[in-house]
Amino acid sequence: MRLLVTRPLPDARHQADTLARLGHEPVLAPLLRIEFSAGVSLPLAGAQALIATSRNGLRALAAHAGRDEALSLPLIAVGEATAREAERLGFTRVTTGPGTGEALSQVILDRFEPSAGTLVHLAGETLAFDLKMSLQAHGFRVEQPVLYRAVAASELPAEALGKLKAGALDGVILMSPRTAAVFVNLIRRHAAVTEAARLRCYCLSAAVAEAAARLCAVPRVAAHPREEDVLALISTDAASL
Repeated sequence: MRLLVTRPLPDARHQADTLARLGHEPVLAPLLRIEFSAGVSLPLAGAQALIATSRNGLRALAAHAGRDEALSLPLIAVGEATAREAERLGFTRVTTGPGTGEALSQVILDRFEPSAGTLVHLAGETLAFDLKMSLQAHGFRVEQPVLYRAVAASELPAEALGKLKAGALDGVILMSPRTAAVFVNLIRRHAAVTEAARLRCYCLSAAVAEAAARLCAVPRVAAHPREEDVLALISTDAASL
């Protein structure tokens, strides 16, 4: 299958390589650019654990002056991919959530105590779920230093747009609600709604599908919010072609 890969670099290249190994034809079209924030302090005094809801938060931490102190703390990861990134960085006590911020909130409520100390969320500027508010409602103290921001693309790459308008694409992979919203906006800006409506939209979660609903009549939603499940959907569809 010929598929648009829309996640930010470097994850876009990794996903494209995986798709190519599976026999697909990936077309890179990163719709968000990650920028790390400079000079942001990490409020680690009295912290019981860190929270990472994105691998980008951990990548920002890797270059932060507070990295070594942070690595001595437990890390709560939103899902398996983020947990693996945390372990690569050097965290030795990692709690793995089921893949979404909302579900991660329940994991934290079940396994951690508000009285044990502050939780420090390695956050981005834009968040899909208000984890801080959810946890504070149950008595947790949550610090949320903004370590990175995701800047939306102003246009689709020329190759991706050309293939789209030529009908040379089968689908698009959307891994976050923000990415899906950016994709919908760019498709409208490029006057390519008719062409894009023919694509199969492979969505990480129901929230992603909702953000893409104005463009994708019947989005394909992964059984679980993991990249492996998105790839499984693609493989199932490819086998039926």
